[in-house]
Amino acid sequence: MTQTMNQLIKRLFDFCASLGGLIVLSPILLVLVILVRRSSPGGALFLQKRVGRYEVPFTCIKFRTMAAGTPSVGSHDAAEAWITPIGRTLRAYKLDELPQLVNVLRGDMSLVGPRPCLLTQPDVISARRAKGVFAVRPGITGLAQIAGIDMSTPEKLAAADAEYVKTVSLWRDIAMILGSILGKGKGDAALR
Repeated sequence: MTQTMNQLIKRLFDFCASLGGLIVLSPILLVLVILVRRSSPGGALFLQKRVGRYEVPFTCIKFRTMAAGTPSVGSHDAAEAWITPIGRTLRAYKLDELPQLVNVLRGDMSLVGPRPCLLTQPDVISARRAKGVFAVRPGITGLAQIAGIDMSTPEKLAAADAEYVKTVSLWRDIAMILGSILGKGKGDAALR
């Protein structure tokens, strides 16, 4: 199967799965919106610029897990005191990532791929650039997350991301999605 055909199949899978996920999970998403809004002042959603495919910035959508007004930093740099009680639970079960299904539907992201980094993480960007990681869409989950590697170790992260880029396949993506759902990976360093 050609590279182009693999990309088309991956995109079709992403589109159908994210659309189906948004429909099926809509009651849960609504409950989470209410819980986040009631737990602390501020909106339920957190919008943040991230580095996408070909290094094109896009707006990543997540449930807000930190107090309103906290600095925009990577998860590994977030002070534990900034994280709201409901935010801690959302992060532990990766529920804060669910709104990114909208990003997948729009084509900004994939279900599986390298996690999108912040525009303010030059070490991660340069390590990924050197290994050709930006050739694919970033993902809600990925090989590095399954392995428990976060952005605090840019070279190790880029190596895992590059390994994913070299071995992309639909069946491997499905296995990583199932692994994420079943709790593989450590989540945020701040919560370990």
